[in-house]
Amino acid sequence: MRKEIVIYDKNKESLEFLSNFFKDNDNYSAIFIKDEKALQKEIKKNPAAIVVGTPDDLERIKPSEMGCPVIVMVSGDITNGIRSVIKCDIECYLISPFHKEDFEHKLRIAIKKKNWFENIYREKKDLETIVELVHLVSSTLDPKEVLYFVVKKIADIIDVTRCSIISIPIEEQRHAYVISTYEDPKITNIKLDLKKYPEIRKALSTKSTVIIEDALKDPLLEEVRSVIAPLGIRSIVVVPVIFRNEVIGTLFLRTSRAGHTFTQREIRLCNAIANASTNTLYNAFLYEKLATEKTKLEKFAITDYLTGTYNIRYFYHRLEEEFSRSQRYKTPLSCIMFDIDYFKKINDTYGHRIGDMVLREFAQCVKKHTRKSDVFARYGGEEFIVLLTQTFKEGATAEAERLRQIIKGQRFKSLKNKKGITVSIGISYYPNKKIKTQDDLITFADNALFNAKNSGRDQIRVWS
Repeated sequence: MRKEIVIYDKNKESLEFLSNFFKDNDNYSAIFIKDEKALQKEIKKNPAAIVVGTPDDLERIKPSEMGCPVIVMVSGDITNGIRSVIKCDIECYLISPFHKEDFEHKLRIAIKKKNWFENIYREKKDLETIVELVHLVSSTLDPKEVLYFVVKKIADIIDVTRCSIISIPIEEQRHAYVISTYEDPKITNIKLDLKKYPEIRKALSTKSTVIIEDALKDPLLEEVRSVIAPLGIRSIVVVPVIFRNEVIGTLFLRTSRAGHTFTQREIRLCNAIANASTNTLYNAFLYEKLATEKTKLEKFAITDYLTGTYNIRYFYHRLEEEFSRSQRYKTPLSCIMFDIDYFKKINDTYGHRIGDMVLREFAQCVKKHTRKSDVFARYGGEEFIVLLTQTFKEGATAEAERLRQIIKGQRFKSLKNKKGITVSIGISYYPNKKIKTQDDLITFADNALFNAKNSGRDQIRVWS
């Protein structure tokens, strides 16, 4: 099924790129929007992602309230464009010139992240259900209330035709009794002949969950298929409730929806609810899983997808902290900005895939030779930036020269004959009478880098 992507763009360059990208694309379906009213209408349909072509529109359309990932196409004034992106807390953006592989990767990551959040939200709701159940178990003396709460909660969360708790007395293995069903809280003690329920018998003998994906095809139900077929039952899950190694009951769930089977998440939830009063380990597992996913997302949020370095969003966050600290305590702070010389020629000669590999190798080389206290990030394209704390101009210049020589001597495996590359470097530093804000530190490093490139490349310039 093709994922729906909404395009809200007025820029000719990015519109042409996006039109070419989505043309005859089997994975995505693009909807091009020209005004905000139409955009708001499409947002309500919960598209897979929204692509915005003008950073100036970000504050007006409020991307944080859209409920789906936003990708920004930054062209023209790149510096102001990036600032708008950072200000609106957008993580995915492309800088002109745009490349198909880069956009496709960011689109895939944005959609994947949306799915992560949705899964985490579902896990959170499941966990809240279990916690609520455990609380009720410990706060009421009425078992009927607890049992009905269990089946009602499952029916609320999972689309089922039938959800019942069945009691199987230890001394009697031929019959079972429906002691609670979500259809009617008054229904209780309905006697069942286990000969007609081979799936329950299997759950009893194996002491494990039994899953029937298709009741009309599963050989386990062959003897009762003529009875099941007219009822429209499609999928069945039987979850045994075990206490002190004895099966004392099951959760018996059925759905008759065509083409619908129980998902792994739904089965896990049923198992957790069935054992909520005795199996606290499962609750711990859910908490641990949420914590792990949260850690992954936090790392993903501050990391550049291609190079593994910090992204510019995290860099600006750290820059604000470190600049404020330098102002307060009168400590030095320096900024080194790198630009790979003639990187466009590498892309044109070897292709963008090789270009990406060079960027990764370059990033890992620099990262390996910088201090842990330094903040090394990808600024955009082939530009990288390092924030050096507790470092004066002289120290930053020496460090820049050391890194320049290391990079120049590096043999890049991804290039033919392991050729090397050079970099142009710009440096700014604080304290400095001209630098009043953290943005000044970046701007002057960028100016120095511009001078280094215009002076012949493969050299260092310190802003003065």
